[in-house]
Formats: sequence, structure tokens, C-alpha cells
Amino acid sequence: MKRINLLNWVSQLKLVEGVSFVWFEWRRQQLPLAIFLLLCLNLIIAPVVYAASSGTLERRSAWAIGILGLVTLGLVIYLFDVIFRPERY
Repeated sequence: MKRINLLNWVSQLKLVEGVSFVWFEWRRQQLPLAIFLLLCLNLIIAPVVYAASSGTLERRSAWAIGILGLVTLGLVIYLFDVIFRPERY
């Protein structure tokens, strides 16, 4: 008889349910998902900013600089899109 790790199976089931929920709700609620993805991306960027400052910045400041950089990048991409395809706006 094969043993099944019930905790692993339940966690995989919840992960699949979560991914499918996000997939189907993407069209209706884009802003919360975009904010979540922005914060997840900042988990990668903030430690890089903190390490590049060689410890002279506080962690909070590194997070703020990371978010500010991501918002600036998003604004630049949006404005380029508006400039090159104005008929859509």
C-alpha cells in the first residue's frame, strides 16, 4: 500500500486552486494583481539596492527606492506606448 503525504497533497491542491482563481479573475480585477506582482518584484529589487548602497541606506529606504524605480519604469513604458500608439488612447 502506497503512503500519501496528506499535507503535501492538500498544499498542492490549494496552490492549483489559487492559480486558477487568479487566472479567471485577472480580467475583472487587474489593479490588485498588478500591485501584488509589483511587490513580489520588489522582493528581488530591494535587496539589490540595499547591497549596492553598502549598508549606508536603511532597509526601508531601499524598499522605497525599489518601488519608486518600478513605478518610474512602468510610467516610462506607458508613456512610450501612448506616444507610439496614440490612436488607442
